[in-house]
Amino acid sequence: MHKNKYIAYISSYTHGKSKGIMICDVDDKKGSLMPRSEVEINNPSYMVKANSGKFLYSICDEGLMAYRILENGNLGEINFGKINGMRACYLTVDKEDKYIFCAGYHDGKATVVRIREDGGIGEVTDEVYHKGFGSVAERNFRPHITCVVLTPDQRFMIACDPGIDQCKIYRFDKKRGTIQLVDAVRCEIESAPRTVIFSSDGRFAYLSHELKNYVAVYAYIEGEKAPDFELLQKISTLDEQYDRNSAAVAIKLSPDEKHLFVSNAGDNSVAMYDRDTETGLLTQRSVLPISGDYPKDIAIFPDDKHLVSLNHETNEMTFFALDYEKGIIVMNGAPRRVETGNCCIITKLP
Repeated sequence: MHKNKYIAYISSYTHGKSKGIMICDVDDKKGSLMPRSEVEINNPSYMVKANSGKFLYSICDEGLMAYRILENGNLGEINFGKINGMRACYLTVDKEDKYIFCAGYHDGKATVVRIREDGGIGEVTDEVYHKGFGSVAERNFRPHITCVVLTPDQRFMIACDPGIDQCKIYRFDKKRGTIQLVDAVRCEIESAPRTVIFSSDGRFAYLSHELKNYVAVYAYIEGEKAPDFELLQKISTLDEQYDRNSAAVAIKLSPDEKHLFVSNAGDNSVAMYDRDTETGLLTQRSVLPISGDYPKDIAIFPDDKHLVSLNHETNEMTFFALDYEKGIIVMNGAPRRVETGNCCIITKLP
């Protein structure tokens, strides 16, 4: 067995020197990533790991690529599959690893793809185009789907659409892999709801709003015909002093779910929150710089004591130690080069 317990995968655009997916060894105690090798794939933007830990799925220019995660963390290519549309920007899988859900930013399309028994990409089982108009703001005048994810009970799919300021709710038929629109969460005009994540107990949802820079906290209530999202809180991703253009980008829960983090582009910062696991509510502790430009993704290390920021515009990743007592992030070692980094997954070796 390889000496490290964890492995990291970092996807990058390939219009420069990057080959696609960088494989890194993880030093969990020091909170650092050491590049080991690269896998060639065209412009991988977002990736998702199967819940089994055995497979990795990546967006590429032509559709999706499936990989087997080998014992040493290297990737073995399984197959390529098409999604019948423009390139996706976000992926998620169901708990049983039977379907991949794809969000289409450019064409406003949500796509459901079956996963084969060998972990490979199967056929498209359903696809839905969002319709409608938003406001006149540049990013908010037509549908753009930025996130698709199943609800904790796996009965509904949520599709975040910052173009029309709504999160559409679809009933999901897991036998046929089809989706049917049943409701929507309507958000503030020009707030641009970007990404939703759920607490593991299924009680709370956290929805980042890209253009108005806040997180909306919802109680998630299971329903027969459609679930109910009860708004509990709106909390800023910026500090009070910042008044220029900024966009909320990545949103992540810590492994113990007692903290939440959001990265901000423009402000080039990470907001840290304490999370009350009983009420779901957030308390902002700090908003601190990530020492780079456009933190497109952040990842919390498995030890829950370190964080890495992928700084897309400055072609680097920066590392931080997490001080929960003081509520701050502290620079932790030198940056490492990653060209136009998009997505970082740190996972246990199989």
